[in-house]
Amino acid sequence: MTDVAMAFLAAGIGAAGSTIGGALGIGKLASAAMESIARQPEAAGDIRGLMILTAAMIEGVALFALVICFLLAIK
Repeated sequence: MTDVAMAFLAAGIGAAGSTIGGALGIGKLASAAMESIARQPEAAGDIRGLMILTAAMIEGVALFALVICFLLAIK
């Protein structure tokens, strides 16, 4: 296998890993937020705001990892 093929393979595996990791993180976050809203409905606004902020941070890290994978693939 050539160096270019190995770079594309590594970028694909890295992109898949970052996407799966981000999806699992946001899924766990949403599950915990919905459970806490069910326990304390009066705090739903605060919990929802923190959930959105945290989901954006997780999504940002996953997007950053994808960009790095694509940059390594085209290098």
